[in-house]
Amino acid sequence: MHWLWAFLIGLVVGIIAKFLVPGKDPGGFIITGLLGIAGSLLASWAGQQLGWYGPEDSAGFIASLVGAIVLLLIWRMFRRRTA
Repeated sequence: MHWLWAFLIGLVVGIIAKFLVPGKDPGGFIITGLLGIAGSLLASWAGQQLGWYGPEDSAGFIASLVGAIVLLLIWRMFRRRTA
């Protein structure tokens, strides 16, 4: 059940990130969900490295959104170079 909940929250975070960053984005709803989940993982890892979160803590909604936006911008940066 935890993975289903993580995917649904990731999907919401990914959708919001795609709306906040204008432009053409890759993938459908599965890629959008994975983007949100990866953003959450990135935010959790960065927060733990900076001492904001403990080892068992995870990032909140806003931090996950920021992580997803960062990943989306990185994706676009590399996508423009190869295209």
